[in-house]
Amino acid sequence: MNHRSSQSSRVDSALKTSFIADSLAMPVHWYYQPLEIERDFIGGIQRFEAAPEFHPSSIMSLHSKRKGGRQSKEASTSGYSSKNNASQDHSTQVVGDIILQDKAQFWDTPNVHYHQGMQAGENTLNAHCTRLLMRTLSHTPEHYNRQEFVSAYIDFMTAQPPKHPDTYAESYHRGFFANLALGRKPEKCAMKTHDTASIGGLVTIAPLVFSERLKGGSEADIQVACRQHLALTHPDESLMQVCDRYVQLLCGLMQGPDEAGVRALLREASKSNSGLDLDSLLKRNLPDHQVVGHLFSRACYISDSWPVVLYLAYKYQDDPWRALRVNTNLGGDNVHRGMVLGTLLGLQTDSVAASWFEQLADHKVITQEIDALISAASAPTQ
Repeated sequence: MNHRSSQSSRVDSALKTSFIADSLAMPVHWYYQPLEIERDFIGGIQRFEAAPEFHPSSIMSLHSKRKGGRQSKEASTSGYSSKNNASQDHSTQVVGDIILQDKAQFWDTPNVHYHQGMQAGENTLNAHCTRLLMRTLSHTPEHYNRQEFVSAYIDFMTAQPPKHPDTYAESYHRGFFANLALGRKPEKCAMKTHDTASIGGLVTIAPLVFSERLKGGSEADIQVACRQHLALTHPDESLMQVCDRYVQLLCGLMQGPDEAGVRALLREASKSNSGLDLDSLLKRNLPDHQVVGHLFSRACYISDSWPVVLYLAYKYQDDPWRALRVNTNLGGDNVHRGMVLGTLLGLQTDSVAASWFEQLADHKVITQEIDALISAASAPTQ
């Protein structure tokens, strides 16, 4: 296998493994007590499962259906400008009127699962947004076009009947469409809230990196493109700095380094996190639930979720399926952590993809989308 073919094979495995990780974690997404996962799934999640009807940690009923963030008191705590606050009084209800038109009723009841009704092997909304970007990128051998993506994103999110099975939309989705309803240009609709700097922002980055790298793009140019992409929905400099490191890590792993080389790349990616020394942390031999839950939060915030991804990738480098199960059963924002973690692991081995991918509900279509992405990115330029 030549170098280009081997890169394409790694990209195929990485994307497939990321969708596996998403679906695996879906039923216990945002469970914040691992004991509650154990109670609902004896022995923890070991395979694809459907979302339970009751979610012990769900606060979906507290989230705003009109904008990003929570229903009340957010303006005084999240740093909104007065211009952004105007969206609070807008008559349009984003969830129900613009997006998730058939799911608004589920937001009003405590303990409804964020992904209620989703079946084993289905993928969450942000995974579907990743697929949307893959389809957008595969239309042409040209480089990423953010206007084309944002137009496709609006069409996808507002489609009726819906083109995805999910019930919940993260804060960034709601903020974007609240601003769009106020008449802002799509490229200027990103809303900054308390959780803008979150791991969910990195979920769509991998296919963009892979597409641009297979086209021969430089690491620096890809970092710029990814920043432009993030700015559409996640305008936060701290997140963009992590994204720069994620791009660097993905580009390095695409080269197929040996085990020592992978560990060196992960250590390099962790350097900007003060106090994160992966070798020293592993030598402490702490239980995973103590590392994730005490040293680092289980929540979505990038300041904690990025170190967690690197820790799990480093510790379980030789057992990727275990890494994904551990991530899942640690709870919190395990879905979005899982997609990033699965991407990193899949670039190293196709063992998880070979065993589990065909159990995904949409595996045939996703295979076609991945093939189209790689084909378009590998096509010779005119």
